[in-house]
Amino acid sequence: MANFTTRHRGGGAAKPVQGELKIIPLGGLGEIGKNLTVFCWNNDIIIVDCGLKFPDETMLGIDFVIPDVQYLIENRKNVKGIFITHGHEDHIGALPLVLPLLNVPVYCTRLTAGLIKNKLDEVCPDYQPKFREIARGAKVKAGNFDVEFISVCHSIPDALALAIGTPLGTIVHTGDYKLDPTPIDGVRTDFAKFARLGEEGVLMLMSDSTNVERDGVTPSEKTVGQTFERLFRLHKDKRIIIAAFASNLHRIQQVLNVAARFNRKVMLVGRSMLANVELASELGCIKLPNDEIIVSPEDAALLSDNRLVILTTGSQGEPFSGLVLMSRGMHKTIKMGEKDLVIISANPIPGNEKLVSQTIDRLMSFGCDVIYGKEEKTHVSGHASRDELTIMLSLVNPQFFMPVHGEFRHLTRHAQLARELGVQQKNIFILENGDVLTFKTGKKALIDGKVPAGSVLVDGKALGEFDGSLLRERRELSENGIIVVSVVIDKKGNVKAPVQIKTKGSVITSDDESMEVLERAVCRTVEQFARTPGAKPETLPTEIRKRIREMCGQSPRNYPTIIPLITTLK
Repeated sequence: MANFTTRHRGGGAAKPVQGELKIIPLGGLGEIGKNLTVFCWNNDIIIVDCGLKFPDETMLGIDFVIPDVQYLIENRKNVKGIFITHGHEDHIGALPLVLPLLNVPVYCTRLTAGLIKNKLDEVCPDYQPKFREIARGAKVKAGNFDVEFISVCHSIPDALALAIGTPLGTIVHTGDYKLDPTPIDGVRTDFAKFARLGEEGVLMLMSDSTNVERDGVTPSEKTVGQTFERLFRLHKDKRIIIAAFASNLHRIQQVLNVAARFNRKVMLVGRSMLANVELASELGCIKLPNDEIIVSPEDAALLSDNRLVILTTGSQGEPFSGLVLMSRGMHKTIKMGEKDLVIISANPIPGNEKLVSQTIDRLMSFGCDVIYGKEEKTHVSGHASRDELTIMLSLVNPQFFMPVHGEFRHLTRHAQLARELGVQQKNIFILENGDVLTFKTGKKALIDGKVPAGSVLVDGKALGEFDGSLLRERRELSENGIIVVSVVIDKKGNVKAPVQIKTKGSVITSDDESMEVLERAVCRTVEQFARTPGAKPETLPTEIRKRIREMCGQSPRNYPTIIPLITTLK
């Protein structure tokens, strides 16, 4: 717990205020992605970001994971708006499923609004969002909150930090940022604004923790462009395929620039890549070097190898992405071979390492040269490293500190850094998703309770609880298979047709001699059940399952899912 005194921007005597300030993370803490934070003052609520995270290898068949927003649904009449820091999936990806449930204004830049609109058109085309387009430096009042938008560098244009004015003081939320001295679009992180906020007094800093374990500073995005120049020069005779995030518009801009300098055309592969480049070029966030730089697949087929660059999705080994389809020989127009140089311009997200490795192996089996890994300098992070985090803490000089955006070790390391820079231990809070950090007027700041903050799995458009039966059932099916038993009986329970047993993924198959033994055992179980006085028909499936499990238990580690189908003749 921690004491605090109310500090106000602009100085002057503190005014007495009545109420409680609450900060509730519903995602983004103890994990990478799924960022969503709630700010409450009495009955007013604002939301910062609403993102997704990608499934790990245990989430069989799941497309992505979003925060549980039950708390917001229950309090939606108090929600004044959603404030989006930038247009990456881990900050906007959950909006198509969450926004229609809340139906509140969304405050964001024009580019971010366009990216959100593209996602909404895919999932809920009939929903009409309430966008409130803003620009860096703008200020918005939402209930008892005053939100100011601050320019920061990231790997996508129009990234913003937020200065959230509350009756108790200012909260600075950095969003994702780094202190790039030579940004691609020329828009630098606004050091002066952060310094002014620090001079005026900041109640709490909430800062991106993703790269806290990396010493020094994060290299400038322009270093990747220099790597591209070197690789293009070394491989003049090869067709060049570059895999990158479709939302990394600064990286895409550099590919276009280097391709133009080497007199190459660029073919875009992947629906999101095509949509994002089209949108960004319309809004002026990507500047095409010339009108002919981007070519269609038909025109690309007419070009020689040394005149073409293919810019594709799939840097994370996503199963149906452009690069993965190419690596499997399944892409409808692109066939890989010894003439190709593949550059993977991204680091694997934790959990995706195996997918990326498999993709690289398949590409190499075709004879492709593949450039990947940190030592090749084909990727730089969009997040601040330790020295940059130190600068931010020093500039803002907060009374309280809360690390955000990272796994638990990142949050802990960032908290240690804040202590080293003079923030008192009692004023540092490492929260878990769902924790309620409460500032009470004239009293103490403390973690005061918890709200529901689990994860919701998304499979297509279907939703399921993270801790429910969905994954458990899929895991059991993947490990042990399934046995379906069909039994036909009359009203007295007598077997009237041969027992039928079908299996999928089980060590017991239809060709196995043990299948006949199983069928006879099930038949005897049903006959014995029919002779049992007072036996209830609804318990017959349970008896069948028990009998099959007894027999399967004779084989070590064989516990398939058993589904009895009972048909009763009238």
